[in-house]
Amino acid sequence: MTQRHLDRLLTPQSVAIFGASDKPARVGTTVWRNLRSGGFQGPVVAVNPRLARLDGQRCYASAADLPFIPDLAVLCTPPASIAPLVADLGARGTRAAIIVTAGLSPADKQAVLDAARPHMLRLLGPNCIGLLSPHLGLNASFTHTHARPGELALVSQSGALLTALLDWANKQRIGFSHLISLGENLDVDFGDLLDHLAGDPHTRAILLYIESVSSPRKFMSAARAAARAKPVIVVKAGRAPAGMQAAASHTGALAGSDLVFDAAIRRAGMLRVDTLKELFIAAQTLARFRDNPASELMVITNGGGAGVMAADEAAHLGVKLARPGDALMRRLNTVLPGNWSHGNPVDIIGDAPVQRYVDSFDALLNAPEAGALLFVHAPTAIVDSRDIAEACAPQLARHPGRVMGCWLGGDTVEPARRCFEAAGIADYETPEEAVRAFSLMQTYRRNQMTLRQTPAASTLAEPDQARARNLVAAALAEEREWLDEVAAKSLLAAYGVPIVATHLVPPTPDAAAAAARSITGPVALKIVSPQLLHKSDAGGVRLDLADEAAVRTAAQEMLAHLQATQPHARLEGFSVQAMARRPHAQELIVGAHVDPIFGPVLLFGQGGTAVEVIGDRAIALPPLNRTLARDLIDRTRVARLLTGYRDRPPARLDAVCDVLIAVSRMMGDLPELAELDINPLWADEHGALALDARVRLSAARPAGVARFAVRPYPAELERTLLWRGGSILVRPIRPEDEALHREFLESADPEDLRMRFFEAPHPWSHDALARLTQIDYEREMAFIALDPNAPDGRRTLGVVRLVRDPDNTEAEFAVMVRSRLKGQGLGRLLMQTMLDYATARGTQRIIGYVLRDNRAMLTLVKSLGFTTQADPQQPSELIYVSRAMPAP
Repeated sequence: MTQRHLDRLLTPQSVAIFGASDKPARVGTTVWRNLRSGGFQGPVVAVNPRLARLDGQRCYASAADLPFIPDLAVLCTPPASIAPLVADLGARGTRAAIIVTAGLSPADKQAVLDAARPHMLRLLGPNCIGLLSPHLGLNASFTHTHARPGELALVSQSGALLTALLDWANKQRIGFSHLISLGENLDVDFGDLLDHLAGDPHTRAILLYIESVSSPRKFMSAARAAARAKPVIVVKAGRAPAGMQAAASHTGALAGSDLVFDAAIRRAGMLRVDTLKELFIAAQTLARFRDNPASELMVITNGGGAGVMAADEAAHLGVKLARPGDALMRRLNTVLPGNWSHGNPVDIIGDAPVQRYVDSFDALLNAPEAGALLFVHAPTAIVDSRDIAEACAPQLARHPGRVMGCWLGGDTVEPARRCFEAAGIADYETPEEAVRAFSLMQTYRRNQMTLRQTPAASTLAEPDQARARNLVAAALAEEREWLDEVAAKSLLAAYGVPIVATHLVPPTPDAAAAAARSITGPVALKIVSPQLLHKSDAGGVRLDLADEAAVRTAAQEMLAHLQATQPHARLEGFSVQAMARRPHAQELIVGAHVDPIFGPVLLFGQGGTAVEVIGDRAIALPPLNRTLARDLIDRTRVARLLTGYRDRPPARLDAVCDVLIAVSRMMGDLPELAELDINPLWADEHGALALDARVRLSAARPAGVARFAVRPYPAELERTLLWRGGSILVRPIRPEDEALHREFLESADPEDLRMRFFEAPHPWSHDALARLTQIDYEREMAFIALDPNAPDGRRTLGVVRLVRDPDNTEAEFAVMVRSRLKGQGLGRLLMQTMLDYATARGTQRIIGYVLRDNRAMLTLVKSLGFTTQADPQQPSELIYVSRAMPAP
């Protein structure tokens, strides 16, 4: 389906309930009464051929009898009736339906989809509780209670959890913009709702309860777009490893599905929490603290024990406590008694009067090192908690996003807690809960930084794809599932991964000895057998063999051992390689695996024979750049060893990043790759070196760009075009182009910037440039024209941009060329490139807005087949231009 008509679902003007009933304990009865009692102001009608009236209101026999065409239909009728109802409603003009009914067979579901598609009628469910939009008074569900209006949107795959969360939220006085039960998400899914809620003015944060994701690329595109606009917080069921399957490679064994989901959440800039309660804690914290850049916490309390509890939890979670500076210490010494704690936590002592609280906050709020304050208060008989709150709340409200409150206790401190909440100060039940909330905020900020960071350009040479494809094709032609060690290393070498040269010889002691003769120095000898993938476990690895005699003896012993312990293993040969001598090297693992949901994933961690036991690994989704590769490394414990310690110099992390990027490229270029291990990969001050590798192939082509959850850079769209008698490179923009794009924009005439952005020029922040260069290639495209004759070969001459709506029905363009190059045909060349791309992608219509006084642009778009007209929804100085696109 598409993203269209979700407004009819979430903000309808009229509703009809099919299957509304007067019988107790019926779903139709509950939905009807919820809708009637919720305060919805639009017309509401009941449809039931058995009843003439329902609760004093006329009841209609069918859709044909209704006095109006409802925006939203709620279907509580038997499974066999749903498809005919959807077809009838769609033909009459209804564009959204909630299928509450459960028990639809696969044939029923397909019939419902077939009935809805011709009319683009959106379907929520089946087997769902329904939805609530409290700001409209809309309760089109069979929940047991109504919801408070608020700014949180909750989308849940579990109806039972939605009702439980609603009950808990009402008790906590938490309100919602929308609560949506997805049910079996036959049509409307997480991606659709993320797209809609990202632009919903009633929603400040989006909460998701996820059990599974059915359209990973759609989900990731929608999640990345939504997470740039507002906090998106996720609870994902299924952390336990019970459902994981064993795999032949180390990577397959380590890359559990829940770790992959974590990687997807991180890549999208969202935040994952562990519990339903944390879902709301994180939402409250991010709504109030999202713009607070503080990385350290200052604790102020009237009780030493409460402060210690906060400090202990901070140490446990890795949250740093701020150290008071000299100026702050002097200021606190003047307002606090001599026996105060003289450090962080700031214990102002339990007998503190109201003024001491006010003075302490004044000192802390004006100290630059106290960026985030946690106030923990234990009730005493000396001062009423309400008096403290009423005195401090106005003071703290002048510093939004600075203070977290924790009033310990129950009914005694309830008035104080409500006073703080009214002032916009987040409240937590315990010090540990508050510190955990601050830790979640730091995780969220790291994810957001990763989403927006500008990567350095990779220094990797272009891979030898022809050589790699020949290796894969030859193995598949021989019906070999696993590449032998020599072929696996050759594949790595084709992508620029440094390897130890390895010789494959027949499985005889004489052949192994002869190979060793050609190598200077000690050698390593390994068996090659498709049945024995973990060679060392089968006694198939011997190291530091000094000469031919030692190699011959080792080979004889290996053969005898294999005959005794693995008689059915087919021995294809021996691999012989020179012993690498790098005393400072750290053993790592780099791997790739294909997840059944998110497709290819990459793994990095500490390597060696005990890799599964150590379990030090992190997962990322490809494609990778330098920034994402470094983030993957930093999420492991072994990363600390790579920075150097004692007599070990730091490893060259850029070289490790290059290996990760190379494997990422391989998974995109070679769809037949099913699993890959480089273990061990050595890393030291000299760089990286692959000592051993395993590669599993599959003719089913499980990998490849088409399976990536995040669409990679489309190199196939690069073009060399003729312009002014010479050639220019036109290619998609890359995240690495931020500096290039900054120079292009900062060199433009102010008037040209006004024509492009409809406002006066302003300084270009990193976030603004990241939004222009770090695009989602699944939904956006920006082609830049580069001057190959520039001194560095990199100077932007112009850019054309296209942003498509999620259903690819309509796309908005913008174009700009370097000021000194106007009027020389470059704008037309870029526009034609964009139009060709839109046609190939199947976009139905291209639109744009042009300033009325931008005559050159209006002339250009008219010559390209665009029509122009005024748009009453836009300022009068803007002209709306559009062009219908041909079918691809």
